[in-house]
Amino acid sequence: MVLILKKRILEYGKGLAIIVIFLLMWEGAALVIQNNYILPPLGEIFAVLLHPFEPVLGGETLIENTCVSLKEVITGFLIAAALAIPSGLLIGWSPAVRTYFNPVIQTLRPVPPIAWMPFAIAWFGIGLNSVLFIIVTGAFFPILINTVDGVNGIRRRWIEVSEMLHATQYEQIRTVVVPGASPVIWTGLRVSFGVAWMCVVAAEMLPGTSAGLGFLIMYAYNLGQLQVIGAGMIIIGVIGLGADTLFRAGQTRFFSWQGKE
Repeated sequence: MVLILKKRILEYGKGLAIIVIFLLMWEGAALVIQNNYILPPLGEIFAVLLHPFEPVLGGETLIENTCVSLKEVITGFLIAAALAIPSGLLIGWSPAVRTYFNPVIQTLRPVPPIAWMPFAIAWFGIGLNSVLFIIVTGAFFPILINTVDGVNGIRRRWIEVSEMLHATQYEQIRTVVVPGASPVIWTGLRVSFGVAWMCVVAAEMLPGTSAGLGFLIMYAYNLGQLQVIGAGMIIIGVIGLGADTLFRAGQTRFFSWQGKE
């Protein structure tokens, strides 16, 4: 137990060392450049972060903007998961369905979510619905593809055993397919959440938005306030790191059997 704890501390220490080196390089470069409109010093960025309950640039506070983005990301992510997981199970389980839908999926999947912005505005107007559409579009495909791959990667002998026990297709999906594909689906969810964060920043730059970290970053850019942009980027990164840590902990907690016979 002690050795495992020391190993984890060492691993975290290595990651922290890289972050410290990066911050030192940033601060050194800022001191050399001496231009806040190109690279603000860390002190000014942290000054924004240390006052999360004060209005930023005459608008919402950092906390309020962060909560708006979090709400949008979680909502879009859950909608994407609710659509992608059942679709992926069906496509992965049925070769006939896969034959019909695979060309469409492979055609739409490479299209960047940002490219859908004009359609989002045309279809849903300016506001929350357009933002959610962009998030759902970006988060949908990582979950879908991983769900399909998870179903296709299930060991054939598991299916054969269920057939020997005269399980119906519904019972096979419920007791074999879903549990067997769950680790890969979980990986898709982990990737998808990160994509959702990238999408919300871009979507909040749409006309008509008035809050959120993406809006704050664009507004700060228009005013030349790069220290606010840096603070927003750090918040996004920290939340992303926290979410990824939770997903990895869930992977260890619920799917420790993966790879074992």
